[in-house]
Amino acid sequence: MKIAITGGAGFIGSNIADAYISAGHEVVIIDNLTTGRRENINPEARFIEMDIRDGRIKELFEKEKFDILNHHAAQMDVRVSVERPTYDADVNILGTLNLLQSACENNIKKVIFASSAGVVYGEQDYFPADEEHPKRPCSPYGVAKLSVEYYLGYYKQVFGIPFAALRYTNVYGPRQNPYGEAGVVGIFTKKMLSGGQPYINGDGKTTRDYVFVHDVVQANILALNDDFKGIYNISTGVEKDVNYIFHTLKKLTGSNCNQIHSEPKLGEQRRSVCSFRKINEKYGWSPKVNLEEGLRLTVDWFKANG
Repeated sequence: MKIAITGGAGFIGSNIADAYISAGHEVVIIDNLTTGRRENINPEARFIEMDIRDGRIKELFEKEKFDILNHHAAQMDVRVSVERPTYDADVNILGTLNLLQSACENNIKKVIFASSAGVVYGEQDYFPADEEHPKRPCSPYGVAKLSVEYYLGYYKQVFGIPFAALRYTNVYGPRQNPYGEAGVVGIFTKKMLSGGQPYINGDGKTTRDYVFVHDVVQANILALNDDFKGIYNISTGVEKDVNYIFHTLKKLTGSNCNQIHSEPKLGEQRRSVCSFRKINEKYGWSPKVNLEEGLRLTVDWFKANG
């Protein structure tokens, strides 16, 4: 199949691109390199440097005749969305609509969308949250992700375009960006290995469900199947707090940094952990890499790649 991957130079998208190419698919990466990196791009993929809001997206879809749109490009920082909600909506909602309308007009067979579990559900009523949990996003980023899911439903209902929305929990692993404000595993690992001092936001007792990137890739491979449709959590069902991540990475990196706390950040929920039962029962997916092993693999990758 011919697959367009937006955000394919980024952390998650590039890992998916590698797997699709290994499976024999033709991959075209669309990325504006705001957070993506050229070195992440598989040499066997074709790369088009373009913003998803660009009006030329329509011409690109007309020319390329993609079979599948795998949409991972995003403004992905919750804190940026709180500070700049109109920018977040411009990229994550209007940019996505630019893609979906182009896909609709050019007979795309399916859209695979990288949604987000924790931010869509907001503060949870029960743990772990399943896909039927009430949706109460507490950041503009979460509002945008949920809005796109509704737009996907619209394009399915009106135009018959199938979709798979994969609600990721906190994805970590090789190629994670260590320089932004999001992605605590990558940030802490880079700081510790370089002799720096990481800071824990708030009391460090906020919990997240950390899922390894290679498990996320397997879900994206499954999503290529014709019968794979709908909305699914991609998670582990296990929650760990930031203090645990700090101490585990400190041990793995051999760092002598101190445990220092800073002010908590706006728009961040207290607890987040999600069930993967639905995708497991329907398609047999389950996470294969536990957190301790995944953190070790991540540290090893950062050691090898500077």
